[in-house]
Amino acid sequence: MNRFNSSFRFLTKICLLACFISLPVALSAQVYNPKTFEKNIKAFDKRDLIENVQPGANLFVGSSSITNWKDIATYFPDAYVINRGFGGSKFVDLLYYADRVIMPYKPAKIFVYEGDNDIASGVDTETLIKQAKELRKKIAIAFPEVPVVFISVKPSVSRWNLKDKYVEFNKALKKYTKKEKLTDFADVWTPMIDENGEVFKDVFLKDNLHMKPNGYQIWQKSLQPFVLKNKKV
Repeated sequence: MNRFNSSFRFLTKICLLACFISLPVALSAQVYNPKTFEKNIKAFDKRDLIENVQPGANLFVGSSSITNWKDIATYFPDAYVINRGFGGSKFVDLLYYADRVIMPYKPAKIFVYEGDNDIASGVDTETLIKQAKELRKKIAIAFPEVPVVFISVKPSVSRWNLKDKYVEFNKALKKYTKKEKLTDFADVWTPMIDENGEVFKDVFLKDNLHMKPNGYQIWQKSLQPFVLKNKKV
């Protein structure tokens, strides 16, 4: 009996020690690092002064697929477009920096591309939809009459193994936008898939993740109706 009690006490100590060791790691994983994209956001502040940014733009925000679309304004010559994407970002990043990367611009319309990096890092659909709703609510409080267009995550060669998760998220995001006032879903996934159900391979750079101009031409066709929607002539 004494031997049993000794063994039990030993195992209990081991379990408690393991909990204490893992606790700081778990806590640190929950704490957001506000300096993650600080340089990017400060760079936007400088650009705003140089470009003399005005209210009423079609504001594009999100991860590197937006960031790399540096000549986006040339794709939509009949509209005022601003690109404030910051590469590597996720929904949680856009939520954190929304007060600095969305609100100051007083946009007429907001286009959001997030979820690509999130899914690749293991974030599930339920969490992403919650974050999308939180972002939409935050925007609605600041701009009650400003439409928001959530852009579907795109397919890519490098992340094709995550196809099912991407499709699941896109379906959930589309379903959510249908229920939300002044909120649309822009599908860039479908037009990037060929007749055999495979992603077009010739629209990507060598990394098989980021797009060439012909990839953005596909996006242009999908997004133009939303950019021009309700445009005053």
